[in-house]
Amino acid sequence: MKPFGLYLVMTDPLVGYEECARAAVECRVRMLQLRMKKASDSDFLDMAKKICAITQNSETLFIVNDRLDIAQEVDADGVHLGQDDMPVEEARARWNMPGKLFGLSTHNLGQACAAVLQNPDYIGVGPVYATPTKDIPDPTVGLEGLREILQAVRLPAVAIGGITPENLPDVLAHGAVNYTVVRAVNRSP
Repeated sequence: MKPFGLYLVMTDPLVGYEECARAAVECRVRMLQLRMKKASDSDFLDMAKKICAITQNSETLFIVNDRLDIAQEVDADGVHLGQDDMPVEEARARWNMPGKLFGLSTHNLGQACAAVLQNPDYIGVGPVYATPTKDIPDPTVGLEGLREILQAVRLPAVAIGGITPENLPDVLAHGAVNYTVVRAVNRSP
């Protein structure tokens, strides 16, 4: 997988999910994830269908957070799994289609090293900084922890957690080439 830079996670964007997705496609954001932790199944599925239609035939790959069933139903480009979701191997077996991407969140060096055995297409590494976007946040890995994980694990990795335009240069200086923002875009009009 080639480096893709910005990986945008949409979580309650001020402008709405569809408008945020349109802007991402217009700006050629390579990876766009739909994260709707508190939505009903039907609302999540409905929005996933809309986002899939917006990203279809564009340079923007559409990833569904946590929900393999919804990713399959809308024929998204992939699914991003957390540590408490099904293992990547099981997800691949259930959704055995060429070209689908499987991401996995990791929150420390041990999880990142264990991820190698699951062979995801990429891992999320973080939170780099403290972030209020999760109800029960994981401990921060910090910049040095980020560097350690990136040097130890030879998988494409995405730095995530509290990344802003102000601290992004530090994240990049510690080895990240792919990074996720949530609040910097979602809270912006």
